[in-house]
Amino acid sequence: MHQALQILATVLVAVGMALSLAHALELPGKLRLPRETYVAVQSIYYPGFTIGGLFGEFGAIVATLVLLIATPAGGAAFWLILAAFVALLVMHAVYWLVTHPVNKFWLREQEMRGVGAAFFGVGGRGGSDEADWAALRDRWEYSHVARAVCATFSLTALVTAAVL
Repeated sequence: MHQALQILATVLVAVGMALSLAHALELPGKLRLPRETYVAVQSIYYPGFTIGGLFGEFGAIVATLVLLIATPAGGAAFWLILAAFVALLVMHAVYWLVTHPVNKFWLREQEMRGVGAAFFGVGGRGGSDEADWAALRDRWEYSHVARAVCATFSLTALVTAAVL
């Protein structure tokens, strides 16, 4: 059972890492885009990345917490799994505090229904005005670099704990 939890947590963290790493790897090219193109591109991420984030991020947090609870306290594996869990929490916090408000700005003109409307309805109105688009772009792009670092750390810690 413990090995199954290790595999599940590792796969889910890898999914979350893949999403944030994909965004981080796009950064150099997207920084060269003019405003109109950049703003048009931002709306293509919904709903795919939102669905992936649900499983790859929220699922990873739950699976890693269950793995942490199932791991005997005090050993190296326990501390590595705890570090992985904390990194996932930080990654998630960066999303809600930095990325999500900007996502709301990019999607402000998109008609949302059901789960999407509820998800993107969380928090304030999102962003500021069109004049701040470059600041919003940088905030969104660099938040994904930070999230990719957290996810990579988390995945590395989980894999290291599994091989100990």
